[in-house]
Amino acid sequence: MSEPLPREIRCVLVPSGGVRLLLPNAAVAEVITLAGVEPIADAPEWLSGRIEWRGWHIPLVNFDHVAKLADDAPPQAARVAVLKAIGNRADMPYIAVLTHGFPRLTTLNAELLLPTHDGHDLPFGVRAHVLVRDDNAVIPDLEEIEGTLVGMQESA
Repeated sequence: MSEPLPREIRCVLVPSGGVRLLLPNAAVAEVITLAGVEPIADAPEWLSGRIEWRGWHIPLVNFDHVAKLADDAPPQAARVAVLKAIGNRADMPYIAVLTHGFPRLTTLNAELLLPTHDGHDLPFGVRAHVLVRDDNAVIPDLEEIEGTLVGMQESA
């Protein structure tokens, strides 16, 4: 007998660049202070480099290509949300996302999540644009990002 789907899901809104990423709370392993980014040669603009976390060298993704912070935005300490990768790969169990500010917990149900896609092509790494209560948010396409990162590793 299959379990019914939950009516509510605990999520987190992660400020990244000029957007908020909407992720399941269970996807976030830890939020840490940014320190020591190792650059990657010929990396695309959305890949800031690698960071070291608990003995792992994790790719650091940013969403500045989706929406940049305003020039007059107050400076905020850069942090990193370490996410559990979804591809079940032993060589890439985590992906890090650059954040600006603290992630905010929220509980959602179907009535509180409204798609806002306008029909244009979505930027790389974006699955959907949504409205969460009064916040515009982006659901990242972690499968696309992870698949591209794996392809980059294999061709390196």
